[in-house]
Amino acid sequence: MDLYFAPLACSLATRIAIYEAGAQAGFIQVDTHHKQLRDGSDFRPVNALGQVPVLRTDEGWLLTENTAILPYVADQFASAQLAPPAGSAERARLQQWLGFIGTELHKAIFVPLLDPNAPADVKTYARDKAALRLGVLQAHLAQREFLLERFSVADAYLFTVLNWGQYSGINLAGWPQVGAYYRRIAQRPHVARALAEEAALYGEEVARRKEKNTV
Repeated sequence: MDLYFAPLACSLATRIAIYEAGAQAGFIQVDTHHKQLRDGSDFRPVNALGQVPVLRTDEGWLLTENTAILPYVADQFASAQLAPPAGSAERARLQQWLGFIGTELHKAIFVPLLDPNAPADVKTYARDKAALRLGVLQAHLAQREFLLERFSVADAYLFTVLNWGQYSGINLAGWPQVGAYYRRIAQRPHVARALAEEAALYGEEVARRKEKNTV
Protein backbone atom coordinates (compact mmCIF):
# COMPACT_ATOMS: atom_id res chain seq x y z
CA MET A 1 0.00 0.00 0.00
CA ASP A 2 0.99 3.62 -0.55
CA LEU A 3 0.13 6.61 1.60
CA TYR A 4 -0.15 10.04 0.03
CA PHE A 5 0.76 12.45 2.81
CA ALA A 6 1.75 16.01 3.64
CA PRO A 7 4.23 16.56 6.49
CA LEU A 8 2.54 17.01 9.87
CA ALA A 9 -0.91 17.02 8.26
CA CYS A 10 -3.65 14.66 9.43
CA SER A 11 -2.07 11.93 7.28
CA LEU A 12 0.50 11.61 10.08
CA ALA A 13 -2.08 9.50 11.91
CA THR A 14 -1.96 6.85 9.19
CA ARG A 15 1.85 6.82 9.18
CA ILE A 16 1.73 6.22 12.94
CA ALA A 17 -0.79 3.40 12.47
CA ILE A 18 1.37 1.78 9.79
CA TYR A 19 4.45 1.92 12.02
CA GLU A 20 2.53 0.66 15.06
CA ALA A 21 1.29 -2.26 12.96
CA GLY A 22 4.81 -3.12 11.80
CA ALA A 23 3.54 -2.88 8.21
CA GLN A 24 5.34 -1.97 5.02
CA ALA A 25 4.11 0.96 2.92
CA GLY A 26 5.27 3.48 0.40
CA PHE A 27 5.02 7.17 1.30
CA ILE A 28 4.31 9.74 -1.41
CA GLN A 29 4.69 13.37 -0.39
CA VAL A 30 2.11 15.91 -1.53
CA ASP A 31 2.34 19.69 -1.65
CA THR A 32 -1.24 20.44 -0.64
CA HIS A 33 -0.76 24.19 -1.23
CA HIS A 34 -0.09 23.67 -4.92
CA LYS A 35 -1.92 20.32 -5.23
CA GLN A 36 1.21 18.69 -6.62
CA LEU A 37 3.43 15.71 -6.03
CA ARG A 38 7.16 16.19 -5.51
CA ASP A 39 7.80 15.61 -9.23
CA GLY A 40 5.48 18.51 -10.08
CA SER A 41 2.62 16.36 -11.35
CA ASP A 42 -0.99 17.18 -10.51
CA PHE A 43 -2.28 15.46 -7.37
CA ARG A 44 -5.95 16.10 -8.14
CA PRO A 45 -6.42 12.97 -10.29
CA VAL A 46 -5.65 11.06 -7.08
CA ASN A 47 -7.98 13.18 -4.95
CA ALA A 48 -10.11 15.86 -6.58
CA LEU A 49 -10.08 17.86 -3.34
CA GLY A 50 -6.29 17.94 -3.32
CA GLN A 51 -6.27 16.76 0.29
CA VAL A 52 -4.46 14.06 2.23
CA PRO A 53 -4.50 11.35 3.37
CA VAL A 54 -5.13 9.06 0.44
CA LEU A 55 -4.34 5.38 0.75
CA ARG A 56 -3.71 3.30 -2.36
CA THR A 57 -4.36 -0.28 -1.36
CA ASP A 58 -2.47 -3.31 -2.55
CA GLU A 59 -5.41 -3.96 -4.88
CA GLY A 60 -4.92 -0.52 -6.43
CA TRP A 61 -8.04 1.29 -5.29
CA LEU A 62 -7.96 4.64 -3.50
CA LEU A 63 -9.36 5.37 -0.06
CA THR A 64 -9.77 8.85 1.44
CA GLU A 65 -10.83 10.26 4.84
CA ASN A 66 -9.26 9.39 8.17
CA THR A 67 -12.45 7.81 9.48
CA ALA A 68 -12.23 5.24 6.67
CA ILE A 69 -8.47 4.84 6.27
CA LEU A 70 -7.54 4.32 9.92
CA PRO A 71 -9.99 1.44 10.60
CA TYR A 72 -9.02 -0.09 7.26
CA VAL A 73 -5.33 -0.12 8.18
CA ALA A 74 -6.17 -1.53 11.61
CA ASP A 75 -8.24 -4.34 10.06
CA GLN A 76 -5.56 -5.19 7.51
CA PHE A 77 -3.10 -5.78 10.34
CA ALA A 78 -5.46 -7.11 12.98
CA SER A 79 -2.71 -8.80 15.01
CA ALA A 80 -1.47 -5.32 16.05
CA GLN A 81 -4.82 -4.76 17.79
CA LEU A 82 -5.13 -1.14 16.71
CA ALA A 83 -8.92 -1.40 16.58
CA PRO A 84 -11.48 -3.53 18.46
CA PRO A 85 -13.27 -6.29 16.54
CA ALA A 86 -15.92 -5.21 14.05
CA GLY A 87 -19.43 -5.29 15.50
CA SER A 88 -18.32 -4.91 19.11
CA ALA A 89 -19.33 -2.13 21.48
CA GLU A 90 -15.69 -1.04 21.66
CA ARG A 91 -15.58 -0.76 17.86
CA ALA A 92 -18.58 1.55 18.00
CA ARG A 93 -16.75 3.64 20.60
CA LEU A 94 -13.70 3.75 18.32
CA GLN A 95 -15.87 5.13 15.51
CA GLN A 96 -17.38 7.59 17.97
CA TRP A 97 -13.96 8.95 18.88
CA LEU A 98 -12.80 9.08 15.26
CA GLY A 99 -15.91 11.13 14.49
CA PHE A 100 -15.36 13.42 17.47
CA ILE A 101 -11.73 14.05 16.56
CA GLY A 102 -12.53 14.62 12.90
CA THR A 103 -15.49 16.97 13.34
CA GLU A 104 -15.24 18.59 16.77
CA LEU A 105 -11.46 19.09 16.85
CA HIS A 106 -9.91 18.77 13.40
CA LYS A 107 -12.50 20.63 11.33
CA ALA A 108 -14.26 22.80 13.92
CA ILE A 109 -11.22 24.14 15.76
CA PHE A 110 -7.89 23.53 14.09
CA VAL A 111 -8.69 24.01 10.41
CA PRO A 112 -9.88 27.62 10.90
CA LEU A 113 -7.02 28.43 13.29
CA LEU A 114 -4.40 27.04 10.90
CA ASP A 115 -5.86 28.67 7.80
CA PRO A 116 -3.91 31.87 7.07
CA ASN A 117 -6.84 33.13 5.00
CA ALA A 118 -9.49 32.66 7.68
CA PRO A 119 -10.96 35.97 8.91
CA ALA A 120 -10.28 37.02 12.50
CA ASP A 121 -13.90 36.51 13.57
CA VAL A 122 -13.81 32.95 12.20
CA LYS A 123 -10.67 32.24 14.22
CA THR A 124 -12.30 33.69 17.33
CA TYR A 125 -15.38 31.53 16.77
CA ALA A 126 -13.19 28.42 16.43
CA ARG A 127 -11.08 29.27 19.48
CA ASP A 128 -14.24 29.78 21.56
CA LYS A 129 -15.25 26.19 20.78
CA ALA A 130 -12.00 24.74 22.11
CA ALA A 131 -12.71 24.90 25.85
CA LEU A 132 -15.82 22.71 25.78
CA ARG A 133 -14.35 20.11 23.43
CA LEU A 134 -10.99 19.86 25.15
CA GLY A 135 -12.89 19.75 28.41
CA VAL A 136 -14.66 16.61 27.21
CA LEU A 137 -11.26 15.06 26.54
CA GLN A 138 -9.96 16.28 29.90
CA ALA A 139 -12.75 14.48 31.75
CA HIS A 140 -12.40 11.30 29.70
CA LEU A 141 -8.64 11.07 30.07
CA ALA A 142 -8.56 11.84 33.79
CA GLN A 143 -8.46 8.14 34.66
CA ARG A 144 -7.38 6.66 31.32
CA GLU A 145 -4.12 6.09 29.51
CA PHE A 146 -5.76 5.88 26.07
CA LEU A 147 -9.10 6.77 24.51
CA LEU A 148 -10.11 3.09 24.65
CA GLU A 149 -8.70 0.28 26.77
CA ARG A 150 -5.48 0.15 24.73
CA PHE A 151 -3.70 2.23 22.11
CA SER A 152 -5.76 2.42 18.93
CA VAL A 153 -5.90 4.29 15.64
CA ALA A 154 -8.08 6.85 17.45
CA ASP A 155 -5.09 7.74 19.62
CA ALA A 156 -2.94 8.11 16.50
CA TYR A 157 -5.48 10.58 15.10
CA LEU A 158 -5.95 12.48 18.37
CA PHE A 159 -2.19 12.84 18.88
CA THR A 160 -1.84 14.18 15.33
CA VAL A 161 -4.53 16.81 15.89
CA LEU A 162 -3.25 17.83 19.33
CA ASN A 163 0.19 18.31 17.82
CA TRP A 164 -1.25 21.29 15.92
CA GLY A 165 -1.78 23.15 19.19
CA GLN A 166 1.74 24.55 19.02
CA TYR A 167 1.05 26.00 15.57
CA SER A 168 -2.43 27.35 16.27
CA GLY A 169 -2.18 29.04 19.67
CA ILE A 170 -3.99 26.29 21.58
CA ASN A 171 -2.04 25.80 24.81
CA LEU A 172 -2.77 22.40 26.33
CA ALA A 173 -1.59 23.65 29.73
CA GLY A 174 -5.19 24.67 30.33
CA TRP A 175 -6.19 21.01 30.12
CA PRO A 176 -3.46 19.17 32.04
CA GLN A 177 -4.82 15.67 31.50
CA VAL A 178 -4.92 16.29 27.76
CA GLY A 179 -1.40 17.69 27.84
CA ALA A 180 -0.16 14.69 29.83
CA TYR A 181 -1.85 12.36 27.34
CA TYR A 182 -0.15 14.12 24.42
CA ARG A 183 3.28 13.86 26.04
CA ARG A 184 2.68 10.21 26.94
CA ILE A 185 1.70 9.23 23.39
CA ALA A 186 4.67 11.19 22.02
CA GLN A 187 7.00 8.86 23.92
CA ARG A 188 5.80 5.76 22.08
CA PRO A 189 8.71 4.72 19.82
CA HIS A 190 6.65 4.44 16.63
CA VAL A 191 4.91 7.75 17.28
CA ALA A 192 8.22 9.47 18.00
CA ARG A 193 9.70 8.04 14.79
CA ALA A 194 6.78 9.17 12.65
CA LEU A 195 6.74 12.64 14.19
CA ALA A 196 10.50 13.14 13.81
CA GLU A 197 10.45 12.06 10.17
CA GLU A 198 7.58 14.35 9.25
CA ALA A 199 8.93 17.28 11.26
CA ALA A 200 12.14 17.07 9.22
CA LEU A 201 10.17 16.92 5.96
CA TYR A 202 8.03 19.85 7.09
CA GLY A 203 11.16 21.91 7.73
CA GLU A 204 12.41 21.11 4.24
CA GLU A 205 9.05 22.05 2.75
CA VAL A 206 8.99 25.41 4.54
CA ALA A 207 12.52 26.12 3.29
CA ARG A 208 11.51 25.32 -0.31
CA ARG A 209 8.53 27.68 -0.09
CA LYS A 210 10.72 30.48 1.23
CA GLU A 211 13.19 29.90 -1.58
CA LYS A 212 10.41 30.06 -4.20
CA ASN A 213 9.11 33.30 -2.70
CA THR A 214 12.51 34.95 -2.92
CA VAL A 215 13.20 34.00 -6.52
